Amino acid sequence: MHLGYTIIYVPDVAASLDFWQRAFSLRQRFLHDSGSYGELDTGATTLAFAHHGLGDSNFPGGHVQAHSSPQPLGFEIALVTADVGGAHAQALAQGATELAAPSTKPWGQTVSYLRCPDGTLVELCTPMAG
Repeated sequence: MHLGYTIIYVPDVAASLDFWQRAFSLRQRFLHDSGSYGELDTGATTLAFAHHGLGDSNFPGGHVQAHSSPQPLGFEIALVTADVGGAHAQALAQGATELAAPSTKPWGQTVSYLRCPDGTLVELCTPMAG
């Protein structure tokens, strides 16, 4: 078994794809004609976005909409970069909200935390040593 993709349910798929392209320099790989599903080119594992309506059709009891939650949900998307400070500043300039400024952890990794306009929690981090 392997991780194939992560899907984030959002209010506006095209807007999320646009934000992620501007904030994190990731390229759009696919957007369905309906606008209800899209993917970013992130390497081996796909990062996808689907409209809340699609989520509602998959989960009869509904789901928590991250953009409506006052606190970030209990998961994050981690993006690895050699320049956490620069990536953090770029994301803020594109409309992300800072949750934690870049800092160096005791194990030597630099990390920061942001919240995207669609509610997604993002960790920016340097590669792990070793």
